[in-house]
Amino acid sequence: MVDLPSRARVVIVGGGVIGASVAYHLTKLGWSDVLLLEQGTLSCGTTWHAAGLVGPLRASESGTRLVQYSAELYAALEAETGLATGYRNVGGVIVARTEDRMVQLRRTAANAVAYDMPCELIGPERAQELWPPMQVDDLLGAIWLPGDGKVNPSDVTQSLAKGARQRGARIVERVRVTGFDGIDGPAGRRVTGVRTDRGDVEAEVVVNCAGQWAKALGDLVGVTLPLHSAEHFYVVTETVAGTHPDLPIMRDPDGWTYFKEETGGLVVGGFEPEAKPWRSPDDLPYPFEFQLLDEDWEHFSVLMDQALVRIPALEETGIRKFYNGPESFTPDNQFLLGEAPGLAGYFVGAGFNSVGIASAGGAGRALAEWIVAGEPQDDLVAVDVRRFAPFHGDHAWLRSRVSEVLGLHYAVPWPNREMESGRPQRTSPLHDRLAARGAAFGTRMGWERPNVFAPSVDYSWGKPAWLAASAAEQRATRSDVAVFDQTSFSKYVVSGPDAVAGLQWACAADVDVPVGHCVYTPFLNGRGTYEADLTVTRTAADSFLLVSSSATTIRDLDWLARHGVPARDVTEDHAVLGVMGPRSRDLLASLSEDDWSEEGFPFATSRLVTVAGVEVRATRMTYVGELGWELMVPVADAPAAYDAISAAGATDAGYSAIESLRLEKGFRAFGRELTPDYGPVEAGLVFATALSGTKDFLGRSALEAHRAALAAGGPRRRLVSLVVESPEPMLWGGELLLRDGVPCGQVTSAAWGETVGSCVGLGYLRHDGPVTSDWLAGGGFQVDVAGERYAVRCSLRAPLG
Repeated sequence: MVDLPSRARVVIVGGGVIGASVAYHLTKLGWSDVLLLEQGTLSCGTTWHAAGLVGPLRASESGTRLVQYSAELYAALEAETGLATGYRNVGGVIVARTEDRMVQLRRTAANAVAYDMPCELIGPERAQELWPPMQVDDLLGAIWLPGDGKVNPSDVTQSLAKGARQRGARIVERVRVTGFDGIDGPAGRRVTGVRTDRGDVEAEVVVNCAGQWAKALGDLVGVTLPLHSAEHFYVVTETVAGTHPDLPIMRDPDGWTYFKEETGGLVVGGFEPEAKPWRSPDDLPYPFEFQLLDEDWEHFSVLMDQALVRIPALEETGIRKFYNGPESFTPDNQFLLGEAPGLAGYFVGAGFNSVGIASAGGAGRALAEWIVAGEPQDDLVAVDVRRFAPFHGDHAWLRSRVSEVLGLHYAVPWPNREMESGRPQRTSPLHDRLAARGAAFGTRMGWERPNVFAPSVDYSWGKPAWLAASAAEQRATRSDVAVFDQTSFSKYVVSGPDAVAGLQWACAADVDVPVGHCVYTPFLNGRGTYEADLTVTRTAADSFLLVSSSATTIRDLDWLARHGVPARDVTEDHAVLGVMGPRSRDLLASLSEDDWSEEGFPFATSRLVTVAGVEVRATRMTYVGELGWELMVPVADAPAAYDAISAAGATDAGYSAIESLRLEKGFRAFGRELTPDYGPVEAGLVFATALSGTKDFLGRSALEAHRAALAAGGPRRRLVSLVVESPEPMLWGGELLLRDGVPCGQVTSAAWGETVGSCVGLGYLRHDGPVTSDWLAGGGFQVDVAGERYAVRCSLRAPLG
């Protein structure tokens, strides 16, 4: 038995494909003092029974690049390590039975063009040529993805592990981690090592890659990792005529199934509409090595019945093996990556939602780069572990949610789709009132938020039925006055003698302003790109109120703490009512004796006032581009304030209207226009920083260098506003942009703009020179909407700017 060292710079917990990839990439970056611990043997948990599909094209550019790297790595790894991975670039076919699915495939093909990935829309006959075993009588079309591949998961793991060993990593099997050590310091808690059934190991960094067991290990140190296992099924058939080793992967999402060749037969698997959760995360068996669960033919029948529709020969084909292997899923179908909030040095790579093999290469590299550099080197917001809060760790809630999440893998990915299970989690004090008035709610960070006041909400690629209600809310905001429940805003207080200095470093804008003034500012990282987008209001000489996105509470608080700015979360202490529109001043003045005039209450100022007998903090700030105030109201007083505002004539409006209104004004959103892949120069927001002054701030030197590099010429990206010339198409974001027929960018956000009379949006354009107003005015721009192209006007100025 191999003895454990008493110390290692990095200890990785878990020897599946993710843990092996992290070890491989850490050593490739020069960190050789790496110890990987596996409770059984390498790949014995979820990895060994994975189907091994590697499809690089994903819904986002960052996700596509991550899997694209995986495919390149697996293809080249044998030459480095001498161990084959079984990787074969066989291509992939995705077929469509319905017009809704065809729209999705056309949008996917446009995404592929935007990401420079090969993809071809094909007809049923061509699909059958590529995949002879299937019948195509009921198909409308398909896409061909030449970049898809397949791999042997256990072989990949062994090859990655050997590569890590060759550069100094140690891998020890049959060691069970039972806990972690940590210390409390000036900057908060930090992990200092792991405890095992074979002794303790000191460590500077711990990486939890324990798969289904990751949540239980996180719970030991108060780290929330919302994971729950579900049973995942596939069978391997006897020989099927027409198969061969280079047969492409075939996916039939309308039948919830996928197929790949294996030893002359087929792997037949899928994602059934209603999944089967497995045991609670704190009740997983040990040992559990290379084990499967009992066969469940009744549950699998929904997939097998659809497989028979696509491949009639299966009626006469025997089954070699039934696989029922549990694996873990997250509440939003995105994996968990990054440094855990509140525990420095504790990193996570888990919860890969059936795409672990495809993602492992890229995810392992991204996590290793994060560990070495001290911050992410790419846009990982969608998979950042800090997108979840402690309440997301509830086992009963996770069990409810995972059944829905797995079932959505092959569902039509409708724009703005909302999860249905496990709701509600958090409600504002106005929830019941708004529900009674017909609000259709969506969720963000667990909050129930009114999206639109409509009798029902349908999903559609085109214009949905509820759009008329949203348009009415937009008209009310632009011409009269509307009230929005914005309680879900994240709200933090930073106070004390170091508050000014701390925020001056953390904020790119100058926040050392008079009391009562509000500043719009980004948080930038060391690369000069976005980490947050928020407002900072000075409420006293040594106290500030920060208001940020609903979804980023944990991320923002952790980011501030790691940069020496402790903040107090007051999100749940206050409701927020947005009173917006040209008549907002008159309405509020009718309910208050305070001065709401232009001179008495200028833009970007904030103060305590009384509205309908309730003391509130009113901030003259808007995300819709009209005169208006955000009223921060004590929770207990919110119903009374809302009732008075509503009785005074304000129209109820929701977040769908906000989306349209902010795009007509060209206002950016974090996570879409503002991400760690972009900085203020590309986003057109240098004015929201202190770059023109002498104040130093985090990311300043990188931002200066970036501005200088772009001024010197060469390729660049630039965010522009766009308006579709025709009122016919509906845009949702993600659409391909072209100039003179040549791909030049992608829409980041889009919505129906009622005031403009067509869809509006924002998008990043690629150009080999400066993106100037004159160049944009030259025209020739189009947007691809599911294969149909429409003229668009692009401008540096917003449509209603």
